[in-house]
Amino acid sequence: MGIDTLRSYPTGKDSDVFGRRKKSGAAAEAAGEAEQVVDEVGTDDADGEPRRVNLPPAPRPDGPWDVSEVSRPEEGRVDLGGMFVPGVEGMELRVEVAGDAIVAATVVLRDSAIQLQAFAAPKKEGIWGEVREEIASGITQQGGIIDEVEGPLGWELRAQVPVKLPDGTGGVQLVRFVGVDGPRWFLRGVISGQGAVQPEAAGLLEQIFRDTVVVRGEGPMAPRDPIVLKLPNDAQMVPEGVQQEDQETSRFSGGMGQLQRGPEITEVR
Repeated sequence: MGIDTLRSYPTGKDSDVFGRRKKSGAAAEAAGEAEQVVDEVGTDDADGEPRRVNLPPAPRPDGPWDVSEVSRPEEGRVDLGGMFVPGVEGMELRVEVAGDAIVAATVVLRDSAIQLQAFAAPKKEGIWGEVREEIASGITQQGGIIDEVEGPLGWELRAQVPVKLPDGTGGVQLVRFVGVDGPRWFLRGVISGQGAVQPEAAGLLEQIFRDTVVVRGEGPMAPRDPIVLKLPNDAQMVPEGVQQEDQETSRFSGGMGQLQRGPEITEVR
């Protein structure tokens, strides 16, 4: 469930942004299992402990960027409306939906993936500290293990999430939750696959996160409302599981291929 770990936030319809969804591929399964775990946890703090105070957003000298900070955000990036996502050689880009709204983009690169999602945030407060606490609480209540560390992108959570294996036995999936507070927005990333198993090998995924440009817009939004995305004007939708031999080269990056629609949310509330 990600940033909406302990709440659900409307996206035009009464839907749960991070409800349970069907995933395909090892890189996507880890993020999906983590979201399912925290999706089942309530909003109350059983111990009555106060939430950590949200401090002003920290400086972002290496990104991710606000659209006001980049002169040509479309250069080398895919225009998804609420975000410009960097294009790199060999990547596959999937979009994920809640109801009729596109709310997340997932970049799959070989045996790793990073899901990107942007949210509105208070004008003078960052929310990543509070969100980390909520995610950690949800996963530990379900028997998972959380390690809060200061990584290449700042403070992050490295989670061992309990899952049921195909043979019915129990196992764990490794997932990294990263986040950065920006001006009136918050960008969250979920790294799965080998990028979570071997964080030192996730440099390209981390660079994609850093080089993402967020377009918050000037309209009023409640804190934690997802910033809705759109398909690029020249996107060609490829159903999940369909392979095409002769994909046209994307103008956003060498050989990035066509945009694919990722797994849709299968449970709404």
